[in-house]
Amino acid sequence: MVNRLSPDEAMFYFLDGSGTTAHLGAVLILDPSKLPKGDATTVDYHSLVSLVENRLQLAPRYRQVVTEVTLGLGRPVWVDDREFDINYHIRLSALPQPGSADQLQELVSRLMSRPLDRTRPLWEMYLIEGLSRGRAVILTKTHRCLLGGADNPELSEVICDDVADAEPMAEDLWMPGHPPGAASLTVGALAEAMARPGEVVDSVLRGNGPVADLWSVADKSVRFVSDAVSQMVNSAPDSPLNTVTTSSRLFAFSSVSRRDLEAVARRFECSFNDVVLAILTGVLRRWSLSVKDSVGHGETMRATMPLAARDPETVEGEPTGTWIVVGGTEFVTDLPVGEDAPAVRLMQVAGLADRYSQSTRRMTRGLRPLLPEIGLVPFADFSTRAFAGLFQRSYNVPISMSARRIGRKFVGGMPITGIFTIPTLAAQRALGISVNEYANQVQFSFIADRAVVVDLPAMSQYVTESLDELLAGGQSFGRDH
Repeated sequence: MVNRLSPDEAMFYFLDGSGTTAHLGAVLILDPSKLPKGDATTVDYHSLVSLVENRLQLAPRYRQVVTEVTLGLGRPVWVDDREFDINYHIRLSALPQPGSADQLQELVSRLMSRPLDRTRPLWEMYLIEGLSRGRAVILTKTHRCLLGGADNPELSEVICDDVADAEPMAEDLWMPGHPPGAASLTVGALAEAMARPGEVVDSVLRGNGPVADLWSVADKSVRFVSDAVSQMVNSAPDSPLNTVTTSSRLFAFSSVSRRDLEAVARRFECSFNDVVLAILTGVLRRWSLSVKDSVGHGETMRATMPLAARDPETVEGEPTGTWIVVGGTEFVTDLPVGEDAPAVRLMQVAGLADRYSQSTRRMTRGLRPLLPEIGLVPFADFSTRAFAGLFQRSYNVPISMSARRIGRKFVGGMPITGIFTIPTLAAQRALGISVNEYANQVQFSFIADRAVVVDLPAMSQYVTESLDELLAGGQSFGRDH
């Protein structure tokens, strides 16, 4: 049976283009100093390859390539890579000792700037040695089309364990399946289309999806995908963060004590995530002041974030402790970067987030594909480009936040002291932000277009400064500068 990409997966596959690389990842920091005294556990290149090879049975797509159908008559399909070479995907790198955080950020920036090889399974992993104090880093880089649901996790999650002495899985003897021929794929796609011609016509011309809405726009109607879109389209403030992007990236990260955020939340009687958003608002305020002379008192930036991070009760099932956030319902909120008093800024952030997280007009199912279920590739390509243009000004910056704290993790018995996730940098967005809670720390990651946010490393310091002013009781940043 042919295993086609879902509409969502196909959309992300075709999102790759000039200035857009639809991959994400994670930085795992391994620290041997946290091992019990006398424990000689190590994670080197060969042990990492063995571990990944053992765990790939949990994520079969990491041995598959995406194969397009002739003439775009159907969505691409997943096909086993008969020449799969795990040593191509897992690579060894090193920083000049003792490697600093700045050097690590620059190396990750360069590695995340490179597109993935579309003739191979769409992922890479790097073991980066040479970090100060004997630490090492595992960087994962995974195309967004590989992910979706519990059955398709990101590779950083696959190789991590909850305990240091996890037993290896039973040996898995993998043999690639026979790939379908081009003629077989074409005939299958035509058969599917012929089996439901009425559905094809209805989906494209009169359906309820966004492609149908584009026809309405052409007819000068005012109907959009949903009430959320009608509220968002062309309503975000002007910002260089909506500049057309290049493929060159910058990456930065910062970690602060969870205890400090809890203290601020108690003092101002707000939620923990209100404090997180207030810190990010302070970061974006400082960045705005670094690129222009002044920030107007009522100035805002518009952000999207997962509803689950605002209201964990919306998460179905038991807590998973995962850190790669994909899909799900999102809401749009405003960040008051023009407010110079930190305490007032926090209260405004809390009020706006409370209001908008409960408003159906401010909710969206995230990056839904502008692609009907038939998934014809010409429509996939058209829909992807239309998506980028139609939503260019719907928001300024996406914020990814995990809904729950992540429990202690290990890789090959080695303790992990930091998990920093790297979000996808979407078309027409020059900045992406992710936030995780791990090991009693709140960990912020920033990925940006190097040509637009040239001073991205400064955001690491902005995080600390923004938290410090809240801890200090809300002294005005604006009056001090």
